[in-house]
Amino acid sequence: MRRIVVTGGAGFIGSHVVERLIEEYPDARLDILDKMTYAADIENIRCILKRGQHYLHVGDLCDFDLCIRLTRDADCVVHVAAESHVDNSFGNSLHFTRSNTLGTHALLEACRLNKVSRIIHVSTDEVYGEIHDGEHSEADILNPTNPYSASKAGADMIVNSYIHSFKLPVILVRANNIFGIRQYPEKIIPRFCILGLLSQKFTIHGGGLNRRRYLAVKDFADVVVLLLQRGVLGEIYNIGSDCEYTNLEIRDMIADELGICAESNTTFVEDRPFNDFRYALNCDKLKAFGWMPKRQLKDQIGELLGWYTANLDRYENLFKISQEQSELAS
Repeated sequence: MRRIVVTGGAGFIGSHVVERLIEEYPDARLDILDKMTYAADIENIRCILKRGQHYLHVGDLCDFDLCIRLTRDADCVVHVAAESHVDNSFGNSLHFTRSNTLGTHALLEACRLNKVSRIIHVSTDEVYGEIHDGEHSEADILNPTNPYSASKAGADMIVNSYIHSFKLPVILVRANNIFGIRQYPEKIIPRFCILGLLSQKFTIHGGGLNRRRYLAVKDFADVVVLLLQRGVLGEIYNIGSDCEYTNLEIRDMIADELGICAESNTTFVEDRPFNDFRYALNCDKLKAFGWMPKRQLKDQIGELLGWYTANLDRYENLFKISQEQSELAS
């Protein structure tokens, strides 16, 4: 592998994927395309950029000329970039369609014209919609229920059309909720870590009984490398774990680690316009390669809290962190 392009590489998931790719292909040139929106952070990749053969290109996926330039002579493209916060999609759904659906289309067309030989497209379990019992398999019909998941399902349909119409060498992956250090605190785990550290109230949508499964970001990055090497072109692979929790259970794990009372430090807020009850993925197709997740959320809470303690200054504008609070947490 001589040259790799990663979209969204300055974000949470993307930066971990970048690190894993560099570990696996230390001699490859790596180009990161990132719009550097609020959820990206140069600190996620600063050390990587200092190495001399890895480059950040700030730009929009919808800029077709930019996509053409960046994918020229690329051996593979890993497409991670997306607007991903469901709450935001209810208030700005056109932005999600533009970034997630049109942006994906521009990138795929550039890859087609430049004859990129291997592409990983990162989707989400949310395209399947909720499932109260059992698990979704890769062959299930898509049933997105919010603007975010609909924009990702639209991107998946474009991927499918390029596979069939142009034989584009794409592998599509759908993962469940991903956790790890560097995650922007709009998602429940990093948000609750920071709220707990600052002795602020946990905020729970509705009754807090919605269920999600959680996968470590390093386990996800391992799968990206595995599928680059062994994945079947044109196939879809679910990536997930069996670690399933309600939002209340997430709160309780973080509160227990911090030694605070969860119930007395919780505020219940109005639920989303629609909030899927549960997602769950069947990953037998991926496990046939011998893959299994190595990390469990319950064992990682201490590490997550330690990282957010050390990096509270990144988020002081979001949580109105005073200098005194920042010093106390360090």
